[in-house]
Amino acid sequence: MIGASAGGVETLKRVVSGLPADLQAAVCIVLHISPGSPSALARILQRAGPLPCRAATDGESLRAGQILVAPPDRHLVIEDGRVRLTLGPREQGHRPAVDVLFQSAAISRGTRVIGVVLSGTRDDGTAGLALIKASGGAAIVQDPDEALYPGMPSSALAHVVVDAIVPSDRIAQTIAAMVNGEQARVSRQPVAPGRDPKGECPTLADSQGERAEMALRTAVRTLRDRSALLERMSDQAEERGQRRSAQRFRQQAEDASRRADLVTEALAHAGAGTHREAIDGEATAGFGAEGSA
Repeated sequence: MIGASAGGVETLKRVVSGLPADLQAAVCIVLHISPGSPSALARILQRAGPLPCRAATDGESLRAGQILVAPPDRHLVIEDGRVRLTLGPREQGHRPAVDVLFQSAAISRGTRVIGVVLSGTRDDGTAGLALIKASGGAAIVQDPDEALYPGMPSSALAHVVVDAIVPSDRIAQTIAAMVNGEQARVSRQPVAPGRDPKGECPTLADSQGERAEMALRTAVRTLRDRSALLERMSDQAEERGQRRSAQRFRQQAEDASRRADLVTEALAHAGAGTHREAIDGEATAGFGAEGSA
């Protein structure tokens, strides 16, 4: 899952140009674009690298080795291995918004998500990246020193313990390494949330940290509701004698409940300034054939 804003087109071209043709992960991209303008991003990225790229269509399945781009004026949402295009409220004036993609992917795919924050202004993507980490996924951030607009990368680094901070020409290599279960080489060591990556001063306003915390609390409620719904579906399938369906729904309910527990634990430690330290050890950098980037 990749998010970008101002200065993002050239950065995205460098990233997709380096992705391997046999990448065993789906790639979804949100770039902030004007709602009334036709987007040529999919065509640009199709020419830039070896992977097929097109604008996402509502309801289609995620497929390894394929890049999907959010169309203008639609949020790109991940649900049960499929993409949905929605007209939900704008996030910080944006639709599509990076946070919407990241948050939905974290809830739907858990540990199989890699979130990537690229060049852009303000802080879209920070709350969603926090949720990806809280759900056991991995986080990559473009080095703010080489980003054309460092606002989004700097915001992410101020609030999230990330796995890699790398220049744009090494992001593809880092994604591929994580997908293959390899140890990614990082250009810079991650910095503690709430600190400027260049020094020791706190960055960003408290309200931005509150947005990340709000995203986590929303995720807990969503996961608890999902778990309860799946439990009811399991009971109903059991009553109808559909044991295989009942077992599948029960397993999905337990998975949603487990993710909610992880996010709750993350919230508890975030309050002490140790955002996600308690469960970072459970986060995996390896993603299978059904993984997503």
